[in-house]
Amino acid sequence: MTDIKLLFCVGLAVVLTGVGKSAFIGKSHSGGKDDPVLQYVVNNSLREHPVLTKLRLRTLEDQWSIMMVASEQAQFMANLIRLINATKAIEIGMYTGYNTLSMALAMPENGKVVACEIEDTYVNIAKPFFKEAGVEDKIDVRHDIAMKTLDALIGAGEAGTYDFVFIDADKFNYDRYYEKSLELIRRGGIIAIDNVLWSGRVVNPDPSDLTSQGLDALNKKLHKDQRIDLSMLIVGDGLTIAIKR
Repeated sequence: MTDIKLLFCVGLAVVLTGVGKSAFIGKSHSGGKDDPVLQYVVNNSLREHPVLTKLRLRTLEDQWSIMMVASEQAQFMANLIRLINATKAIEIGMYTGYNTLSMALAMPENGKVVACEIEDTYVNIAKPFFKEAGVEDKIDVRHDIAMKTLDALIGAGEAGTYDFVFIDADKFNYDRYYEKSLELIRRGGIIAIDNVLWSGRVVNPDPSDLTSQGLDALNKKLHKDQRIDLSMLIVGDGLTIAIKR
């Protein structure tokens, strides 16, 4: 029954966002903020915790707020977490913590989110909101290079024990993050990968655009990867859902 619900949820995301002449419309707070259909979706489906709202508005004051996970995408992933009864998750690239908080709120009391973030400023923004929402004990902020944190978790014997991983950090290391995530995730667990469309630049990427080239290569690798089942969704800046076989 859980698998049926999961497939329905993924399919629903495709239907809701595959609209208009071009299905790719971006995030509701940036590229898609003037798209009436996307705003309709947000207005009629978003159920945002009050502290999430406050954190989203605070994040929009930051000059790099385009990096924030779209609220509609965060809610979708929170629902995936509920569907698979996740109690252990990793976020690779926390930023100001909007999606971290969303995941923590979706988990039961014994849930734990390991949040990887290197920038002091963003960690300092996030923590008071975690406390206000009453989930600070669920969130383990690892203020270090993400690869070091992932290796440390594997070294501590946690391979195969995580339910959900969200990859949203430096694109240069996406492939490495993916491989480490496959080690850490359990069978049936989900790896969600952000920015896989990169504002459409992954389509026939310019040879000089190394980021788009790298994302395109990873997308093609995942398409052939028999270790996972997957869907690439037109949500936010493109979201791949990979389920470990």
